[in-house]
Amino acid sequence: MKKLNNTLVVFLSSTFFFFSCKKKEEVDKTITLPFFNSALMTPEWIAQDTEEYRKIHKVAKFQLTNQEGKLITNKAYNGKIYVADFFFVTCPGICPVLEKNMSILQEKYMKDDEVFLLSHTVMPTKDSVPVLKQYAVENDIHSEKWNLVTGDKKELYDLARTSYFADEDFVKTQDEDAFIHTENFVLVDKQGRIRGVYNGTIKLEIQRLIRHIDMLKKEG
Repeated sequence: MKKLNNTLVVFLSSTFFFFSCKKKEEVDKTITLPFFNSALMTPEWIAQDTEEYRKIHKVAKFQLTNQEGKLITNKAYNGKIYVADFFFVTCPGICPVLEKNMSILQEKYMKDDEVFLLSHTVMPTKDSVPVLKQYAVENDIHSEKWNLVTGDKKELYDLARTSYFADEDFVKTQDEDAFIHTENFVLVDKQGRIRGVYNGTIKLEIQRLIRHIDMLKKEG
């Protein structure tokens, strides 16, 4: 009887190990993008049939105003893939480069109903709707594809830090009064989950981003 019990234990353990390994192998990293669930930005590949999959981080609800004076909420991006970033109009440093590389994405996906762009100002006291509109005109930015949004400073900064994990300095300092300036482009899937982070000033990173957008589109 004891021998039978030992055999049963070994069988059950082997079966559990087999199915555990099988579950881990369900996610093919060569064709599936990871998820990012915290400001540590650690990529995680999570199988759909796990409890963790239902707890994946999502961008919080938001209400902002675009360059046309229209209210833009997270609902506008439900079922859409989008790239988000943070900038300000008078930025003399990296922002012109970010705008140029976002423009590459705008041109590539102009006629694609699945992919959109969303740029948040980090200087809402100066970047009013008319200022954003003028910036859009000067840079050939089309609101039907690419929203430049302004709004409440706290909401914008909270989005950058706790939804998009875009403020790397905040992770280190936790200084809520610090100015946000980041070169990151954040890729968000159709369910509002972060699937990639890219240096928006580097052309090779933009090409990697484009490849990843194509991967997301294949997910359905």
